[in-house]
Order: sequence, then C-alpha cells, then structure tokens
Amino acid sequence: MKIVIAGAGSIGCYCGALLADAGHDVTLLGRPRILNPIQEKGLTVTDFAGLRRHVVAGDLTLTQDPVCLNGAEVVIVTVKTGATAEMAGQITQYAPKSTPILSWQNGMENARTLRAALPDHDVCAGMVPFNVVPSAPASFHRATSGEIVIQSGPGGMGQTLSSAELPVVERDDIEAVQWGKLVINLNNALNALSGLTLKEQLLNRNWRRLMADQMAEALCVLKVAGHPVASTTPLPAWMTPHILRLPTPLFTRIAARMLTIDPSARTSMAYDLAAGRPTEIDSLQGEIIRIGAETGTPTPICAKVLRLIEQQPGTALKPDQIFG
Repeated sequence: MKIVIAGAGSIGCYCGALLADAGHDVTLLGRPRILNPIQEKGLTVTDFAGLRRHVVAGDLTLTQDPVCLNGAEVVIVTVKTGATAEMAGQITQYAPKSTPILSWQNGMENARTLRAALPDHDVCAGMVPFNVVPSAPASFHRATSGEIVIQSGPGGMGQTLSSAELPVVERDDIEAVQWGKLVINLNNALNALSGLTLKEQLLNRNWRRLMADQMAEALCVLKVAGHPVASTTPLPAWMTPHILRLPTPLFTRIAARMLTIDPSARTSMAYDLAAGRPTEIDSLQGEIIRIGAETGTPTPICAKVLRLIEQQPGTALKPDQIFG
C-alpha cells in the first residue's frame, strides 16, 4: 500500500520503517529536524528483543510538503495531540476522500478531532501500546512490548498492515481499549517527574503506590462516567492498582509475565519535559480532570500531577513531593 505517516516522530518513524521493510510504499511527512538525518543516514529501528532493521533513504519518501497526501491509500496520523487539527486541515486539502485515516495517537480526543474535521473520510481509531524513543539521529528504539490495536472495519486493514515485527490486530471495543491505554499512560507524567527509567520506577514501591493511587482515581472517574475500560495487559484493568501495591519481589514476578521493558526505557513525556517541549499532559491527566468535573468526582492526584508538569520542575521529585 501507499502509506503516508503524517507526523514523523518516534512512533511514526519506527512504524514507518517496519511498514517499509514489509514491502509497503511509505512516505514520512515531517520536519527537517527528523527527516534530514534520515536522508543522510537512512532509518534504523531497534527493539528490546534484539530486532534491528535499517531502511535506506531511497526506500522511503521523505517530505515536508503535505501535497504527498494526495497519493495516499492510507494515512496514519502520529502527530502529537496539539498538531492534530492542523494535520486534519492538510488531509482535507490534499487527501482523496476515499483514503482511510488511522489515528495512532495518545489520548481520546484525536480520533474525535479527525472525525469532526474529516466527515467524508473513514477515520479509524487505534492504540499503540509500546514506547519508542530516539536513540541517535535517524535511529529509534522500541523499549516496551505490545501489539497495535485498531478499530474493526471492512477491508481487513489490520491484516494488511500487520507483519511479524509490527503486529496489528482489530477489535470492536476500540474506545474501551483507548481508555485502558490512557489510564496506563497517566504514568507518563510520573515517570517524567521522577527522573528515573521506567524499570527503576517500577522497582520502587513508593512510586508504584502513587501510580496505583492515580490509576484508581482515574478508573473511578471513568466508572462514574460510564466509560468501559479494556485492559492492555492480561489482567483486568481494576486489578492493576492492586498488583502495583504488592511487595516488590511479588510484583516483579507477576509483571514479568505481562510486560517487557528495556532497562533504559523512559516515557516520551520525560524526553519532552527535559527538552522544554510541550507535553500531552492535557490529553491524559487533563482528560480525567475534565470528566471528573463533569461527574462531580474528585481528581486531586491528576490535578497535582498536571500542575507539576506545567511548572516544569528542573529537578527530579520523590513520590511524597507529589502527593503525600
């Protein structure tokens, strides 16, 4: 297929490389900061299990010009939330109305934004469970496990895009899956504030207790609002806070069966916070706070975490500095 990755960041470049490696005609639509090193070096992707793929620049189309959308058979949107409306405008201007649009983005409002702006397109929500970070110019490393999930629909899009290195599955309950990912992604901010790797954070019971309390707060809000939550792990979503609170030796034995994490992994928000870039905090904690306000459900932990991220503390914090 002719695929345009609309937003060549970490997720977009990683997925784009593996889609190209699987034989698709991939265009990366992005900024010079990302595209210029790829033009010079090609695109290299690696993962926690030892995967390494190198795609030469000549096997990709690299462009800053949204006119490339005109030839797309599918557009995969991977921009950050704040750029979704702008990308939707470019899709409206250039992409054929017959082109399916897939949202492989964090948060809940991106697919809604795309559907509202693109009423003539088939907009399909998706969930990318894994973490990808830049490891060097033109190189991206996947640091956690999981399969991409997209909304079920005609045409077998999941099967068409899926490969051994990049499994893509379809589910009917995609909104519940997205809520499950959002609840997990609430830890993005805690990880950024901690200054720790994900593995270091998860081996610290005090951090896990705070993660559990924040998750339980969010699950309560979503239950009151009537939003089903599908777990992104083998355990039911409601059980995860209880697992996080277990003593570390027991937690690590259970967690090892559910998730693989590279020792160096950090969340993308940790990189954004360190670089002084805008974060997606409003799409994560902000979403829970908004629903809590609508339903009259308190959200003190999410509110405190959001304030701290917005203040951009220059030093790592401890759990009791966030919420004693």
